[in-house]
This record gives sequence, structure tokens and C-alpha cells, in this order.
Amino acid sequence: MTTSFNQPLGGNEMPRFGGPGTMMRLPAADSSDGLDACFVGIPMDIGASNRPGTRFGPRQIRAESAMIRPYNMATGAAPFDCMQVADIGDVAINTFNLKASVDIIAARYAEIFASGCIPLTLGGDHTLTWPILKAASGHFGPVALVHVDAHADINEHMFGEAIAHGTPFRRAHEAGALIADKVFQIGLRGTGYSADDFNWSRAQGFTVVPAERCWHRSLEPLMQIVRERIGDAPVYLSFDIDSLDPGIAPGTGTQEMGGLTSIQALEIVRGCAGLNLVGCDLVEVSPPYDPGGTTALLASNLLYEMLCVLPKSEAHRRKSGIADPLGERIF
Repeated sequence: MTTSFNQPLGGNEMPRFGGPGTMMRLPAADSSDGLDACFVGIPMDIGASNRPGTRFGPRQIRAESAMIRPYNMATGAAPFDCMQVADIGDVAINTFNLKASVDIIAARYAEIFASGCIPLTLGGDHTLTWPILKAASGHFGPVALVHVDAHADINEHMFGEAIAHGTPFRRAHEAGALIADKVFQIGLRGTGYSADDFNWSRAQGFTVVPAERCWHRSLEPLMQIVRERIGDAPVYLSFDIDSLDPGIAPGTGTQEMGGLTSIQALEIVRGCAGLNLVGCDLVEVSPPYDPGGTTALLASNLLYEMLCVLPKSEAHRRKSGIADPLGERIF
């Protein structure tokens, strides 16, 4: 029996500025049942500590995704030829209650994981990763983590609160949701209150890769190490857009100079091919500070790249035998 997979609405069928407002103009679905992967939004900024606006992130990311085509010219991935994918809409958070929202998110993602679907999340502030990791560990057991960010997000408290966008990975570690020696934090930088702002992660067994170690370098060798150390463990990818330099991604709440490039971002995500990815997120896009849509455009493309490296997509790419889709290498 031939399976018919959902396809994004093409630009020759409907102008890019028209059609549905879903991610990549994919079909919408009410649930994750029957899907291999889904795009899901969490329109939230009530966990943010500085500039607000990430509640509008999912909508703008979807809008900027309209230009993305289904075939990945660089890697040869064709995710819509081998996976059933849809946009299942947004999680209905309680915008007046952060703690209630965390419970709502955890319950929604428990359903998604139980259905066998891999969620690709459009954020939303980084608080949301804690309940997702809680749900993931409840289904898979502790997970490995690739965390790309300017900040470690391991604060004990923020303004006396245990749950905020600067605390998710401390909460996840405390809850036993992470495999500590398989956690990689990439792109950390900026100022802090003390050395412990990064050293707490190291003390737990996390691997910290400061942004300065990434400057002027390809990150392909780093991702080879990440793949070797994580092995076949279930792994979650959390990508904060403020990991990128504010010169290319200004639309976020807590900018730090000296960030990663968009090329390095692609190397990190593409370098996750071969890992047992069980979920991914792209967080902290704040459209009010992104007047040209550049930040949301980068975010939408990175989410597509995440889709391209999911296990089924990567297996299909390898089976297709496309070793170098760009043709013969000349240098």
C-alpha cells in the first residue's frame, strides 16, 4: 500500500503570500495521532525577564516559513517523502499563570510523545523547555540534550521564582530528566554574576562550549564529538535564537554580543543527523524587535533543518544514496 504524505503548499499552486498560515503552509491537524512529526507552537512570554514579545513568535515563524521548499538542496533530505507531518496548532497556555501553563504544556507533550510523534516546537520563551523535558523523560526516561544558547539557563531562582526562562535546565537536572554526561551547552557567552553561572553546569557533568571557542571555526568537528558521546541515547535539541549574534538575529529578549553565525547554526543542526532525536524546539523569537522578519526567518529555516535530521528523514536520505547532493567537490 502506498502511503500519501502531507506536502507543503507549493509556490506555483498558491502565491507565497497567500494560503494557510501554518508552518510551511502544511495541512493543519487537531492532534499528533498518525503523525511522524508535528510542528506545534507555544505562544508564551510570561516567563521572560527582559524584553517581552515571544508570545508572538510562533505566528511570525510560521509567516516567514512560507518561502521554504520541501527538498533540502544542501543535504539531500526530503522529509515530506518519508514522514507524515502536519501543524497541530498552538498549546492553549494560561497567559495569566506561568505555573499552570507549565502543567498544561507537560500534559500536552505527554500526549504527543505517547502518540509516537516527534514534536518540533515554535517558541515562546525558554521556560517551555522544562515541561517538555519533563514529559519526554516520563516517556523515554532521562534524555541527552543539545542546548544552543547564549545563556546556560541554570539559575536557582529568578526574582524568587523557581520557574522562569532562566531556570529550565536546573529544574530538568534536579528532576532526573537529563543524562548529565550527555548534555552539551553550545554558544554560552556574555557577562554573569559569578563564574558559577557557567561552572554549575560543568559541576553536574555537562559539557560547556563557550561562544569564544566557536569563533572563526567550523562546528562540524564539534558535532562529530557530540554524536560520538551521545551515541544512540534519546536526545532533545533546544535552540535559543539568542545563541546567534544580535547582528543577524536582533529579534529576541536577551541579546549578547559575539554570538554564533547562521552558518554555524546550520552546522549544529545538520550535525545532529544520526542522533536519536525525540524532540526539538526553537525559542525566544520576539517579533516586536524583529521589524524585518530576519530573526523569524532564521528560526523557520532552522526548524525545517531540524525536521530534515529526524531519524526517519535521515534514514531515507541515506537510503537514497545521495552522498554529495551539490555535485562533485572542487575544493
